[in-house]
Amino acid sequence: MPLTVTSTSFAHGDPIPAHHAFGVPGEGDEVATAGGGNRNPHLAWSGAPEGTRSFVVMCVDTDVPTVFDDLNKPGTVLSASMPRQDFHHWVVVDIPHHVNEIPEGAHGGIVAGGSPTGPTSYGGVTGANGYTMFMAGDPEMGGTYGGYDGPFPPWNDELVHNYRFRVYAVDVETLELTDDFDAAAALQAMEGHVLEQAEHVGTYTLNPELR
Repeated sequence: MPLTVTSTSFAHGDPIPAHHAFGVPGEGDEVATAGGGNRNPHLAWSGAPEGTRSFVVMCVDTDVPTVFDDLNKPGTVLSASMPRQDFHHWVVVDIPHHVNEIPEGAHGGIVAGGSPTGPTSYGGVTGANGYTMFMAGDPEMGGTYGGYDGPFPPWNDELVHNYRFRVYAVDVETLELTDDFDAAAALQAMEGHVLEQAEHVGTYTLNPELR
């Protein structure tokens, strides 16, 4: 039986509910706003291969634009054909091999300035997600964003974004990452140690014409 990831929060391939998002549709002249519940979805996994000693969990948006000149600018669109890049919304390493589930809402709420990195309530250690860099320089929101922070794609993007909740079975108990490590550091530390990986995918858009 291969490694399999499931969720009771939304079906594979379905839209992600707003209570798992950072950004939601606005009201009146405001197309979108930072008003989502920002709660991580439930995740469960099974079928880990022999030799698994820990798990890594990540959530990555693989559809983030590479050019932001027209980001959320009225009268413009971000073309669906433009090059895309990854943006990590969640990274947790060193989840013990006997843990096979993360409850919904283990991380939750929008916190100005971010949330701590470090040990989690369900096991493992969370690093800094992509909002750390995205919010850098913002006097109200800047800081280190540990744990989970949900979708907030550009509202003028022609592309519906895919959010890939990935689970990796690795052959070491710890990746020995410290401080405010990020997804890039975790991926580098995992090289040569991944036994198997699987994902559960949800979609999200704030484009009024696509919702």
